[in-house]
Amino acid sequence: MIETISSTRRSFLKIVSSAGFLAACGKPSKLRLALNWKPDPEFGGFYAADFAGHGLDVELLPGGSGTPTVQMIGAGSAEFGIIEADELLLARARGNDVVALFAAFQNSPLGIMAHGSRNLKSIGDVLKGGTLAIESGLPYARLLKKKFGFDRVKVVPSPGGDLTTFLNDENFAQQCFVTAEPLQAKSKGVDVKVFPVSDIGYNPYTTVMAVSGDLLRKNPDMAKNMVAAVREGWRAYLDNAAPTNAKMHALNPSMELASYTEIAQAQKPLIESTPLGKMTKDRWATLGAQLQELGDIPQAPPPDQCFRDF
Repeated sequence: MIETISSTRRSFLKIVSSAGFLAACGKPSKLRLALNWKPDPEFGGFYAADFAGHGLDVELLPGGSGTPTVQMIGAGSAEFGIIEADELLLARARGNDVVALFAAFQNSPLGIMAHGSRNLKSIGDVLKGGTLAIESGLPYARLLKKKFGFDRVKVVPSPGGDLTTFLNDENFAQQCFVTAEPLQAKSKGVDVKVFPVSDIGYNPYTTVMAVSGDLLRKNPDMAKNMVAAVREGWRAYLDNAAPTNAKMHALNPSMELASYTEIAQAQKPLIESTPLGKMTKDRWATLGAQLQELGDIPQAPPPDQCFRDF
């Protein structure tokens, strides 16, 4: 059975000062990478990474619903954290100097799923009738409304990972992660048609490893080594997910091991890039302009301030 996956605490100065002491002793200082959800395939490359092989001692901090990873980075309660690209732009607009280092998902896993029996051809067709369950306050939802209008569809709150209504109502569509809810619905025998949100041009990097600008400036080599370890980890996970899936399943047995395997395979097309994790100024500029147009940020920050390319 496929189960749904969705989409801290010392002072920063103490960590920075102790880093120098430990380095002088020939020991890597303890670094923390805060995840924004429980161990699952979305983080496979981080769990597969050989941090020690790059001279790093890294602790992965599992998260959960509402884990404030971007605030943790800014406060120094975690040196690195997993956030989303649009979240980073909002944080920077509020004065949190957070910088992206590695984008695991090159294409957003957000989507809208509908019943295949409706023979819908595009994401715009979903909005021509029936019911749509969606978090209407999210940027992509407001872009959908601006582009197509919600006047012909009944909009209701998203049920999260609950598929009860979807499974029993052919005219019910809902937001999803393309690597999660559609797999669960198909396992129940329902023919599903999935429309990625990227179809409307909203495609923020997701599962982004970020660091504070201050720490990056003070120790760029550490950040470079983190990126190298994570890039190698993702390559290893994409090539052979089984060992890391077993490790994550032991940490998070709430999802069946078979689900780890299926999700890991389904997310591959969203991750593959050359090199893995690479980001571009154009993508950051496009996202900044979209959030500015929606009124979420007063001004789009310069793209080269949002990320560091290693």
